[in-house]
Amino acid sequence: MISRKFLLALTISTFALSACAPRGEGLTSAATALPPRPTWAFEASDVPLDPGYRFGQLENGMRYAIRSNATPKGTALVRMQVDAGSLDEEDSERGFAHFVEHMAFNGSTNLPEGEMVKLLERLGLAFGAHNNASTNYDRTTYMLDLPRNDPALLDTALMIMRETASELTISPEAVERERGVVLAEMRDRNTFALRNYQDSQEFLAPDARFTRRLAIGAAETLNGATAESLRAFWRREYVPRHTTLLIVGDFDAGEVEAAIRRRFGDWRPAPAEPQPSPGPLDPRAAGKVDVFVDPALSERITATRIGPWLDERDSIAQRRENLLRQIGYAILNRRLLSRTREDNAPFRSAGFGTGDVFRTGRTTSIAVDTVDGKWRRGLIEAAKEYRRALQYGFTAQEVAEQVANIRKANLNAAASESTRSHSQLLGAALALVNDDVVPDTPTRSLERLEAFIPQITPAAVLAAVKREVVPLDTPLLRFQGRRDPEGGASAIRAAWDEAMRAAIRPLEQKAAGAFAYTDFGPAGQVVSDTTEPVLGIRQLRFANGVRLNLKRTTIEKERVLVQLSVDGGQLIETRENPHATNMMSVFAQGGLGKHSRDELDSLLAGRTVSAGLSATDETFVALAGTTPGDLELQLQLLTAQLTDPGYRKEGEVLFRQTINNMFAALRATPGSALNADLGAILSDNDPRFSLGKVEEWRALTFAKLKADVADRLAKGAIEVGLVGDFDEAQAIALVGKTLGALPAREAEFGAYADRRTRPFTADRSQRVLRHTGAKDQALLALTWPTRDGEDPVAALELQLLDRVVQLAITDTLREKLGKAYSPGVNSNASRTWRGYGTFSINASVDVAQVAATRAAIFETLAALRDAPVGEDMLLRARAPVLEGYDNALKTNGGWLTLVDRAQTEPDRIERYAAAKARIAAITPARLQALVRQYLAQDAAVEVTVLPEGVDPPR
Repeated sequence: MISRKFLLALTISTFALSACAPRGEGLTSAATALPPRPTWAFEASDVPLDPGYRFGQLENGMRYAIRSNATPKGTALVRMQVDAGSLDEEDSERGFAHFVEHMAFNGSTNLPEGEMVKLLERLGLAFGAHNNASTNYDRTTYMLDLPRNDPALLDTALMIMRETASELTISPEAVERERGVVLAEMRDRNTFALRNYQDSQEFLAPDARFTRRLAIGAAETLNGATAESLRAFWRREYVPRHTTLLIVGDFDAGEVEAAIRRRFGDWRPAPAEPQPSPGPLDPRAAGKVDVFVDPALSERITATRIGPWLDERDSIAQRRENLLRQIGYAILNRRLLSRTREDNAPFRSAGFGTGDVFRTGRTTSIAVDTVDGKWRRGLIEAAKEYRRALQYGFTAQEVAEQVANIRKANLNAAASESTRSHSQLLGAALALVNDDVVPDTPTRSLERLEAFIPQITPAAVLAAVKREVVPLDTPLLRFQGRRDPEGGASAIRAAWDEAMRAAIRPLEQKAAGAFAYTDFGPAGQVVSDTTEPVLGIRQLRFANGVRLNLKRTTIEKERVLVQLSVDGGQLIETRENPHATNMMSVFAQGGLGKHSRDELDSLLAGRTVSAGLSATDETFVALAGTTPGDLELQLQLLTAQLTDPGYRKEGEVLFRQTINNMFAALRATPGSALNADLGAILSDNDPRFSLGKVEEWRALTFAKLKADVADRLAKGAIEVGLVGDFDEAQAIALVGKTLGALPAREAEFGAYADRRTRPFTADRSQRVLRHTGAKDQALLALTWPTRDGEDPVAALELQLLDRVVQLAITDTLREKLGKAYSPGVNSNASRTWRGYGTFSINASVDVAQVAATRAAIFETLAALRDAPVGEDMLLRARAPVLEGYDNALKTNGGWLTLVDRAQTEPDRIERYAAAKARIAAITPARLQALVRQYLAQDAAVEVTVLPEGVDPPR
């Protein structure tokens, strides 16, 4: 339940985020010198507040934010944020904030232990998908996504939040049961990535409190936690003045406010202790070098300096300053990106920036990812780009490119202002709560931008960047990789010093060009135009065979989703040529025949278009989000990808670098080891479904990819789906001028009857795989063969069985035994491979618990086999699935899943229309029969993933 978002934000802030010399001497800490802040930041800001929000505070000190919104219609998001996290823990309480978060689901005054999740499931909220929580350094957040705007459901949500805030029981018995789950989560999170993160933070801020306050805590304090000590933490920290309730959804704001007051108005006020400083940070820290080695880590070198935190309150003037900085950083990072696209690129990727470390300091860093052993050249070249930018500044052309991108983003936001989504509006409210950023309307933001653009000059951008950047003078240098850097710490420092002495010149201005793919010949003619009767999807066909499906919606103003499907995909792979489509992952990086990918980024600046084509099971697919005004360019770009792909070397180089890192880390965790080998195990080493050897991947080239896919791109059947806010006549004309103007395509998508078989092994011997991670981590994976998904009723039955087994397994492994943090269940009834389907159960457990876990899983399945599932469990499994169907067409993305292949796969529409009735008709007896039919113990393929050097359990 620990969110990795904040962890990542902190990591980014220390290696890639904005120069002003350090303003103070000695350690910096936000605990003492900060002036008081208002209840809401907009009370002391000249940024006008978006009037659609309703903000308030109860007499007890609890704050709330409400926004009435109908996108998606009939739904809502409810969040309760408590400003208490791991920073609030004493040394003896490490991990308590997260432990309390777990206990919120385990009993309160009006909800007995285990009933909260069950109550929500009965109301259609699936645990994890709609009902979850997260703990960070400085806050704990409880989340409910309401599938209906039912006042009774909202009242239930508020009741649950109030129970969490003031009514938890935290019984000794519940604590003991949940302790195993929390320790299991700690075990699962002990990976090379987390250890690397810890080392980096301890290097940069060795004396800071936050480096000793990972939210997961410490084993000794978690094992020592008692119901009394956890209740003490909860009572101390869960007080009204630490709490903010946020609700965005399709409700009347006044009614929501009244409901909040009814539920929380009698919550008694209590003292709110200030959060301890996360620091201190030391701006004087310089000249040190850190080396961290792990076999799973790709090579990265980082240069960082620490500066004081800049207390820059949100204002119109500050937003202009921030915009100038944003442009400067974007330009420098654009330069670094261009360097990665050279034939002999000095690094795989690099980033430069400045970011806050809480409100106690800031860091400026440059991070460089390199091919193993090439760190020295990468560091020197990236550092020279940093110096070039700060010494010579930026060109007018570079500034114009970034301004065009920013302006376009603001134009798009303003155009769709009235249909902003719940998540967008919630994000803006959370930015106010957590970062004191005032939510304003996109229209006003655009007006201010347009007025300010004439003042955005290269000189102004450079000056703003320099005001924030902490100069990288004698920086802290950190290396991470699979093996020690040649020459050690002294060689790293010498490389940096060499970069600081190297001669640099101003960047040469590049000549501007024009997009070369605007004419594909005479426009194609429509030869068929009908409207599908169930969902009103308009279906057209051009003379060249291209199919076009249209669905206009008002869900998002001025937004259009486009999907291009081309016959082929992974069905072109054979046993003799199993990796034919692997390089499609970097197809777009190869650019076009007349433009490199780097040139395209500049040519398409200020336009809402995207390039990309990937391989799915049966098709090559491009998915793009655009606007009505940019739809023509988007279609031109997609057509160019089919008619003149570039296959340039830079994409090939990127692919090779990526797969080297992928294979090097294959055994780093139990999950990655299982993913590497399970396909081969289940298919009896059929090379189409096996990972293969790294040498096979290294041998792949763009020349081979072209030979394998060119025929499909040139001739394969095409179907295009458009969903959103567009003019149908204009869209038809634009498709006619692009994809409809191509030479004749194949009339139908290929049957590939000889390639639709996928073997499932008959070997039921137990397999043991090995990983190189922590010695206490094991993974038990059970996989059964089922059936394909061609029968819609059978597919839905297996889908519901998935939910039932998930509930039963979670109840057994997590709630009763405390052996697994998050066991996984998955049913996959394939519609590509005839007769093929799988049902799997995975559980990440302690090495010593493998045998007990295995026994518990089979005992759970035996119970489902011996007696029909109870009505309550069936309701809890079925209700979220039915709600999912009710809400499926409330987003453009949901519509696109039915529109994209509406002509060639029309049965999807019938399946959707009939799904709810079919799911409602599934009986406990039928589910019992499915368990008996498919999930016998001796029918499972069992794979156990163990650490290297650990004997298999008996």
